[in-house]
Amino acid sequence: MASDAPHGCAFCDIVAGRTPATIVAGDALTVAFLDLRQFHPGHVLVVPRTHLADVREADAATAAAIIANVARMAQAVSSVFPNDGLSVWHSIGPAADQEVPHLHFHVHPRRLGDGLLRVYPSAPAQPDRGTLDDWGAKLRQALGRDSKPPS
Repeated sequence: MASDAPHGCAFCDIVAGRTPATIVAGDALTVAFLDLRQFHPGHVLVVPRTHLADVREADAATAAAIIANVARMAQAVSSVFPNDGLSVWHSIGPAADQEVPHLHFHVHPRRLGDGLLRVYPSAPAQPDRGTLDDWGAKLRQALGRDSKPPS
């Protein structure tokens, strides 16, 4: 289910050709282009051609196309730009610092010690097995599966 594209969506404007961008790949459902901000050279964004706020709105075909293009971009970025690894990420909403409310995945070259995208500001909690199993049952239920763990 696609959201109505908000007026002035930066990524919709790129997809439509109204805003210049360095397009590096595309298919019927997705476009990949260089981000304007390059902490390390080679930072690419992969977006759907249709306006979707985030991955929760993507149908199976769009989600598959996005991940396939992310994989292609990761291979290309890794082979062209200096890196000690890559980060691939998608943020949803203000709490996750999503800046453009159009589904997009970042493919970003990384260098050892660069400090980019620090995952945890402090040591995270480590719930006990019972708590994790309870959460897993809730997720399986939300997915429409039997609440018993798979064998």
